[in-house]
Amino acid sequence: MNSSQLVEFYRQACEVELQAFKPGNVSIYAEGHDMTVDDFRRSAEMSASPLCDATYSLGEKIFYAIKATRDAVGCNTNLGIILLCAPLIHAVQNYPQMPLRDALKQVLKNTTIDDANWTFQAIALASPGGLGEVDKQDVKQNATVTLQAAMRLASDKDRVALQYVSDYKDIFDLGVLRYTCAFNRWGEQSWAAVAVYAGLLSQFPDSHIERKFGSRYSARVATMMSELSDRLLLIDDPEQVKPLLYQMDAELKSHGLNPGTSADLTVATVLTVFLECSLCA
Repeated sequence: MNSSQLVEFYRQACEVELQAFKPGNVSIYAEGHDMTVDDFRRSAEMSASPLCDATYSLGEKIFYAIKATRDAVGCNTNLGIILLCAPLIHAVQNYPQMPLRDALKQVLKNTTIDDANWTFQAIALASPGGLGEVDKQDVKQNATVTLQAAMRLASDKDRVALQYVSDYKDIFDLGVLRYTCAFNRWGEQSWAAVAVYAGLLSQFPDSHIERKFGSRYSARVATMMSELSDRLLLIDDPEQVKPLLYQMDAELKSHGLNPGTSADLTVATVLTVFLECSLCA
């Protein structure tokens, strides 16, 4: 799979996620949190080339993709997306004969201190909300452990970091299955992405929300998304849930709640599906 194909899969995955009505998050149906759909589209466009550059190490992919985004839109739109998508793309490029999940395990197991340093610089540049100082492996200092080891230190409070030490368990064991089931029923990529987003939020607290608010809203968000997941399982036409989605979106945004980590995991899930389908073709 060449770089131009990977660029297209990445852009498509980002666009599918924007087309999906994800309550509380930015989509074509509802913007918010001082970010627009155009911000995310431009971010995907500008980050795609460095992210898919086969000459870059994993850490360089992450840093230069974030730098391109920051230069283009001046805010953090896609740090989680890039952190999740970079290892998937790196896996396809470096282990093309292996099943994607096995290739990804190799990439994560073989991360280096250099990868960690590049990624620390990327995180500091993106300056995500809720980023503070920590005692071990602070991103404002030089790394002394591999990227996977650094992610392990953060994995108890950040679901993106958790993927680096669980070999993307949430994506392969929940996200891909939800997407495939929903797509087989409706034949719509964006609605399949809604099913992924709702499924993730019904099962796991969102790291982006909890960094800002602690667990104050976690139970309410999980209840809302369980209701949405249940509704989606019962209907033949997902358009029927739009009134519920608008209601949920208004409630979440009225409290400043943005399930951004779950949206990032949704992009990575869609990209995983695209890559696996291409590898099996």
